[in-house]
Amino acid sequence: MTEPTAKPSAQANSQKGSAASVKKQNKSKENSAKGNAKDSPRLVENEQKKVPATLDKAALLALFTLASEDAADEEVALKGAADASSAASTDDSVATTDSETSIAEQRVAIYHAQHERTRLLYVASAETRPTYLVQTLKSQFAEYQQYQLAQQLDKRGLMDTDGLERLWQQLHVVDDIIADIVRHMPAQQPAGWQLTTQDGRNPLCFATVGKLKHGKPIRDQGSLNSYVLGHFGVSSFTYDRGYYIGHVVGYLFSCYFCAHLSISYGVTALGQQVVADYEYASLETPHMVRLLQGLDSYCKKRVYQLAVICARLSVFASDKRIERMLIAEVNDFDKKLQQQHLDVLLLNGLMPDSSDSTPLF
Repeated sequence: MTEPTAKPSAQANSQKGSAASVKKQNKSKENSAKGNAKDSPRLVENEQKKVPATLDKAALLALFTLASEDAADEEVALKGAADASSAASTDDSVATTDSETSIAEQRVAIYHAQHERTRLLYVASAETRPTYLVQTLKSQFAEYQQYQLAQQLDKRGLMDTDGLERLWQQLHVVDDIIADIVRHMPAQQPAGWQLTTQDGRNPLCFATVGKLKHGKPIRDQGSLNSYVLGHFGVSSFTYDRGYYIGHVVGYLFSCYFCAHLSISYGVTALGQQVVADYEYASLETPHMVRLLQGLDSYCKKRVYQLAVICARLSVFASDKRIERMLIAEVNDFDKKLQQQHLDVLLLNGLMPDSSDSTPLF
């Protein structure tokens, strides 16, 4: 298996970027207000591990696994950054600048961590690479947690529980499809774009940095989509839009995903200065069209299959199922029959007493 974006220049850029990331992390230790996610012990540890031969199967698995101490570290770092930003100055413009700088640093730290862990996975030997990694990680995914919640709430059997459970049990097919896509997709320089979805939400469950308009933040590798897109590039979600840098198949996956769920979205090129200290190409629409034309039909079909699987298992889809349960609870009786009973009572000028079993509402 080849590295997803295997290209000499891309590898050189990633090594330069990783070195810059380590330098930024050392600087962040001196300034906790700007450290944010980079102060996470696991992230620093990941950036220091550069020799694939030193990583066994357990170490590779640990790079993708969320630990409880990571959540505590992130919460403390984000809270400290917010407090430091608000106390830094009473001037609104200065506070805004500090906040934007903090978010940019968090985003780049996530990008380097995502890229490095994926690189180490692909350069690992077949013996040390974890088998069906996605199946092992599913319990930490927001999609699986939301599915379990919906399953517990489904007292009326409205969900396709058997079909969804079967899909979660066969989640290893995701790794199989990813491997097949990687074998067929052409090498290219990472390209950047912004994905804006309806109502400022994050239906793709990108790893989030900064403030959000809706919902809970998603941690890095805390979602199935974050895992999938990590094989094709890196992504994050800030405020009301997703920032993605990677192979064009990641862009295609996002479009298929949103289209399958009927989510309105818009895509624009990611400007050169939006994500500093990370190498990518800012491509306008004609260039993106040419990149898509460079993909063969087989590769596109596999990307579509992967997107449909992820869409069916998505938090967005689970939320819709829970909404249907809510409507079912409101409509758990025959409203027409109840109206007939009410009309009879009103016609006779009668109202039921406490012992009357005649249904009313």
